[in-house]
Amino acid sequence: MQYLLDTSICVFYLRGKLDLASIIRKKGRKNFFISEITVVELRFGAENSDHPEKAHKAVDDFVDGLSIIPIIGSIKRYAKEKVRLRKIGKPINDEFDLLIGVTSVENNLILVTDNVKDFERIADIRIENWYKR
Repeated sequence: MQYLLDTSICVFYLRGKLDLASIIRKKGRKNFFISEITVVELRFGAENSDHPEKAHKAVDDFVDGLSIIPIIGSIKRYAKEKVRLRKIGKPINDEFDLLIGVTSVENNLILVTDNVKDFERIADIRIENWYKR
């Protein structure tokens, strides 16, 4: 199985709240991907932190060796899904979440996220939550 890591899961790892490194070792690094949108969100978080240099270094170390998936191949599905969700009265208001979610569907990846409530509205999505509160 292959996985797309949502930003929330990456943040839990970077904050030391999830041992994602051991999960990646166990399941094989080649089976893990992140969206370029997640990289954008992680960079914003790093820049907005109390120690931007240290935070950017942590992001660099985390992203190194992971395959980054561009969103261009998911844009058509994004548009269709956004319209579908709006028509049924259940839109996802966070554009980045919708882009990450449809990227997982388009690339046949399981989305790993703590934000199951929002993502589960996306058609054909497969979700796992590895963070237990």
